Amino acid sequence: MVKVLLKLVLTGLLLAGFIGIGSAREWSSTDAQASIAQSSLPAQGIETYARIHQGGPFPYEKDGTVFGNRERLLPAQKRGYYREYTVKTPGAKNRGQRRIVCGGPAKAPDACYYTADHYASFRKIVP
Repeated sequence: MVKVLLKLVLTGLLLAGFIGIGSAREWSSTDAQASIAQSSLPAQGIETYARIHQGGPFPYEKDGTVFGNRERLLPAQKRGYYREYTVKTPGAKNRGQRRIVCGGPAKAPDACYYTADHYASFRKIVP
């Protein structure tokens, strides 16, 4: 009996992984409620946000490159709509996990989103 249950559980897990259950999810209307005030960003985020609206300069080569939204946590858009920017992390020896991702025109984005956990979650930046 235990072997049968174990086999069923394992089969279910394999099928869930195969068909994508539990993988990247689509943007939903409840995600739009997750926001952060521009003034509540960390100091480095406020600086990055200002640089985005000034058109640079940016300290990292990867800043301003296309963000693919593979996680599908942001509203669906055509490839090239989103661009990512590094938010410096004090003490980090690399780019760290913090980013701002903006969609739309480079100097006047339609919307920008902040992530402190390397794209695992986003909060829309609001005035």
